[in-house]
Amino acid sequence: MRLYAPDQEALQALSGSNIELILGVSNEDLQGISSSTSIANDWVQNNVLAYSSVIFKYISVGNEISPINGNSQYVNYVLPAIQNIQSAIASAGLQIIVTTSVDTGLLGSSYPPSQGSFRDDVSSYINPIISFLAQNGAPLLVNVYPYFSYRDNTGSIDLSYALFTSSSVVVQDPNSNLGCQNLFDAIVDAFYYALEKAGGSNIGIVVSETGWPTLGGTDTTVENALTYNSNLIQHVKNGTPKKSGSLEVYVFAMFDENVKSGEETEKHWGLFTPDKQAKYPLSFS
Repeated sequence: MRLYAPDQEALQALSGSNIELILGVSNEDLQGISSSTSIANDWVQNNVLAYSSVIFKYISVGNEISPINGNSQYVNYVLPAIQNIQSAIASAGLQIIVTTSVDTGLLGSSYPPSQGSFRDDVSSYINPIISFLAQNGAPLLVNVYPYFSYRDNTGSIDLSYALFTSSSVVVQDPNSNLGCQNLFDAIVDAFYYALEKAGGSNIGIVVSETGWPTLGGTDTTVENALTYNSNLIQHVKNGTPKKSGSLEVYVFAMFDENVKSGEETEKHWGLFTPDKQAKYPLSFS
């Protein structure tokens, strides 16, 4: 599971559950943690060490921070905050991977996948983070949303390509001889190529968000959400054309966020309604 910030009740509920957790450092906490090792130590003490029976798999320091994302005020804090949390984790004698979560808006080119590269105006931000992750053997968490690519390009992207239901290869990459049968693979592989070009060829990717909304936008139906997530679960057992082997993926989200602001679709990504009713039957087996 993934929590975007520490929540006492959620961490208590996860204690002893044997559920592995991505725990987020909220964007608002980055400045303090980046500026002080004692603040980082206190964060680890209060939110990690205090829950010894929770299995912390990753600490995600910030979510979707970007020089071009409307949250650029946090950009300079991400890497030093990662370093301070990493130091605090090590000092506590813990083996928890420290990384950050980004979105695909950092990509400048992504088609075909072998052309994947980071935008020039984000390289000074992401490249030092990539170097840190490479040195520490940590993956990059990436939020991957074929839905948005499809919604914004319905004239050129077929729904079946977005929902994993294409019967054959749709995008044949002339530079790599690899073919993509679905949009998810194309996006993830573009990120792999971008990492290679930035000196991160040994960095793995964990898909820290993906899913399909059920209301409020183009082809946002319960049936499409079920199709996307069911096919996703089966598909990622085998990785992508560029990287075979299972790919670790987190489905967004557990619950609809009925009081969230923004576009109507933002409220309807959940597998469950806010009153805990399943919206459709989904098997993770």
